[in-house]
Amino acid sequence: MTVRTFPYSSFLRSPAQVLPSLDHTDVMLEHRDEENLVLMREERFEAILSGMRLAARSLALLADRHRPLAEEALSEELPWLHWLPESEQHSCVRELLTELIAGAETGLLLPFARSFASWRSTAEAWADPQVAKELQAPFAGDGPELLPRPGGEAS
Repeated sequence: MTVRTFPYSSFLRSPAQVLPSLDHTDVMLEHRDEENLVLMREERFEAILSGMRLAARSLALLADRHRPLAEEALSEELPWLHWLPESEQHSCVRELLTELIAGAETGLLLPFARSFASWRSTAEAWADPQVAKELQAPFAGDGPELLPRPGGEAS
């Protein structure tokens, strides 16, 4: 899929110059100091959602019938999984599958994207032995386990 980029201000000043591009491509409006916006025809948007629903449901069926194969397929697509401890790899795959299936069904993919980014960042931390060691150690400045309540005793 190709994407044609325009400044957001160009779209505001003259949408007639931007909108014809939607006949052949999607349009990204670059918005200074804000998130960029993407415009696309509804037919292309629905095609993406339909394809994603089918892929997510197929992967879910595979996971129900042959979990190791589904995990292997996901692992091949996400090579950074091997940086996670083995117990975390399974948690990651389960969570990502669950979020992807829910997102494909509802069209709400931000929870999946956030989970994906979180797991990838965690894997990257585990990839650096020094960072992983530091994150598992007590943090300097950790206080006592029980802190007194303001104006009262510890609970």
